[in-house]
Amino acid sequence: MSMFNENDQFIKAANIPNPLFQSLQGRYFVGQTETICLGKGKNAWGGLVNPCNSDVNIFVNAFTITNHSNQPFTAEIWINPIPAGKPMFSDKVTPTNTTLCPLPKPKGKIAFAELVEGFPKRGVNAFKRIVPPKSTLTSDEDGKFIFSPGESFVIFLVSPDNEIIKSEVAFGWIEKKI
Repeated sequence: MSMFNENDQFIKAANIPNPLFQSLQGRYFVGQTETICLGKGKNAWGGLVNPCNSDVNIFVNAFTITNHSNQPFTAEIWINPIPAGKPMFSDKVTPTNTTLCPLPKPKGKIAFAELVEGFPKRGVNAFKRIVPPKSTLTSDEDGKFIFSPGESFVIFLVSPDNEIIKSEVAFGWIEKKI
C-alpha cells in the first residue's frame, strides 16, 4: 500500500526574511540624512521621527552611521528625546519596492541637525556605539524598536575634539497601520 497516490497534492512553501516580505507589501522604507558636521565642541544628530498624525507604528529594522574622519567618535542611541538644535528634514527617503504603482509614501521622517550645543533632553540614552574612523557602522535591529505616532529614534553624534567631522546617519524601517 502506497502512502501517496496521484490525487495527493503538494503545497509549495518558502520562508522569506521579514524585510523582504514587508518590502513586497510596500511597507519597507530607507533613507538618510544629508551630510552632517560635528566637531569643535558641537554635536550633531539624525533621527527617525514618527509624526503625531501618521496613523502608523514604525519598526526600526536597521541603522548606519558613516564616519568620514580619521578619528573615532561616539554615537548615542536615544529613545524619544528632545534633541538640541533646529531640525531639518531629509528628502533622501524611498520605498524599497519601486515596482509598485503608485509608489507608497512613507509617513516616517528623517530629521537631523548639525553643530548643535548640548545634549538631548528627556528621553532615554539606551546605548552607545563607537564609530571607527573611515568606516560605516551598521546595526541590524530586526524591527525590535517600535515607535507610535509622536515618538522618535535618534542617533546623537558626540563631538570628539576640535576637528570637524562629516557623517551621515541612515535608517531602514517598516510602517504598519494602527
